[in-house]
Parts: sequence; structure tokens; C-alpha cells
Amino acid sequence: MRLIKKAEEVTSGLRAARSEAKAAFNDDSVYIEKYIESPHHIEFQVLADSHGNAIHLFERECSVQRRHQKIIEETPSPILTHEKRMEMGAHAVAAAKAVNYEGAGTIEFIVDNDLNYYFLEMNTRLQVEHPITEMVVGVDLVKEQINIANGLPLTLKQDELTQTGHALECRIYAEDPDNNFMPAPGQVTHIETPSGLGVRVDGYIYEGFVIPMYYDPLIAKLVVWGSTREESIQRTLRALNEFKVTGVKNNVRFLERIALADDFVKGNYNTHFIEDNFDFLMGGKEQNMQDDDVVSIAAFVEYLDRIGELKPKYEPATALNSWQKLKRARSARNARF
Repeated sequence: MRLIKKAEEVTSGLRAARSEAKAAFNDDSVYIEKYIESPHHIEFQVLADSHGNAIHLFERECSVQRRHQKIIEETPSPILTHEKRMEMGAHAVAAAKAVNYEGAGTIEFIVDNDLNYYFLEMNTRLQVEHPITEMVVGVDLVKEQINIANGLPLTLKQDELTQTGHALECRIYAEDPDNNFMPAPGQVTHIETPSGLGVRVDGYIYEGFVIPMYYDPLIAKLVVWGSTREESIQRTLRALNEFKVTGVKNNVRFLERIALADDFVKGNYNTHFIEDNFDFLMGGKEQNMQDDDVVSIAAFVEYLDRIGELKPKYEPATALNSWQKLKRARSARNARF
């Protein structure tokens, strides 16, 4: 892709785009589309069978991206009205029917600040972020895809589908946010995944697994549901704090800072979110590491105290338990950024 801002940039931009496309795909065809200054990336999940039935399962907001690759997705979108959601969903279904599509697919749109929307592309498959739709709509998309492939008609009706609660997905990448998000292959020496109400982790790595350099650095997906958007964000922060991967650089702490960013919390963001909040998202790295060390030491000291390894023992009335120490250290860290 090449962004053209001035007429005199057209020739050089066209030449560069055609050259790259030819080298990568042996096809130098290009097309021109309108550039949206403050775009939101919103996609609609669709299902269509071989009997002429097609439905949508609402939208996913995918605007938190780096290098045009998604990092966090959520549903429902914080910017859509009910009326706009139904209108876009109807157009997504119409697009699938227009090409006699069968299976699970995603119709993607670019949406501007005035909620004008433009067709971007269709992905003819399940996407990485499909679990948040499953969490909010309550439909097993993989099962539906298999049923369609077996020639069965859809049993789901559009007017029976609703969105319940709010879900977020964080993509856990083996990459280095401090080095332009470069992939960070290597051996995983330790991993701890979060659990609890509304928390789902889809992943494949294990202790001792060697992450290769040949593929996308996605290693796990953290999917979190809450009854409200605020609850889902808070639950996500808790889950990210519990997500531990050592041996390879990863973006877990970076995801945590995204979920704390004011623009994200307010739902006031677009695909320029990372650039617009770069200083905040990249700040406080050294202090965060120090706070994590303090929390670990405090918990260990409390453990030794409880099993009688430290003398003299703290008086119960004045001692902080490990949970109180954790809360205090976390509050201090959050206040810093």
C-alpha cells in the first residue's frame, strides 16, 4: 500500500506498489481507494449455507493495530449505534449473498468519525479474533462452519441473535515492542496462563517449546468477557497481570498499557491509536520492572514469614499480607502511568 497525499506522488507511488506486488505475488495490478484520515476498522462476522440462508453475528472493532496488524479486538464496537450496526450488518449479509458465499466469513469495513463506512475486503475464513463473537453472541462458530460444510442448513435466525456483555481479545505475540515490534523467536522457559470467570486462553506454546522464526509471532490469544465494557477491561488487566511468559520477549506488558490508556478506556480511538499514544504506551518500562520485582519480593518474604523462616515474626496486627502488598505496589505502578 502507498499513501498518496499530493498529485506529484502518484507516479512514484504507483511504480513502487506495482514493483512490490509483482515481486510478492507475480501480479502488479493495483487499485485506488479513498484514504480515510481517522479510520476505524470494523468487521462483521457472517455465516451462509448452501440453501440460500445468510446471517451476521454483529461486529468486531479491530482498530488497535501496529503495521496494519491487529493487536486488540473488542465487541461490541464502542462507536457504533444500534441503527448503524443493523444497517452495516444487513449490507454484510447482502455482500455474502451477492457472491453465493458458503461458510463462515468476515466482511470488513473502514468507518470514519461520522460513521460513514466503506467496504474494505472479505476474509473467507474464520479469523483470529472470532472467539470474542462466540463469547458475546453465544454461538460456536467452528461448529457452524462444519455444519455448513456438511451441507446442513443454518438453524440460527437473525432476529433471534443478540449481543450479551462485552468481550476483548488480546493477541499475545513473541515480539519486542521496544524494537519496532520485531519478532522474537526462541525457547519458552516458563509460561503461566490466567484463568477464572470469563477468561479464555487459546494457545499452543508450552515450557520448552521453541518458537520458530518462519511464521507469524502470534503465540496465544487472551479472550475475556465481562457484563460491561468497563468490567471486561478490568478483567483483562487482571488476566494480563497473571499472564507470564519467559525465555522470549513478548508484548504482554505492552498490551497492559494499552488497556490502561485513556483513549482506549474511553473507546475514543482509531487505527492511529498506537502512534497517537506512543509515548504513554512505551513509557515506564524500567519502573514497571522494578515494581514487579518489589511485588515478587514482598510475596516471597510474606511466605517465608508464614512458614516461620524469618525471625522475629511480624505481629499479625501490623503485618501486611501478600495480597495487601500486591495491591499497594500495583496501585503505585498504575498511578505512575
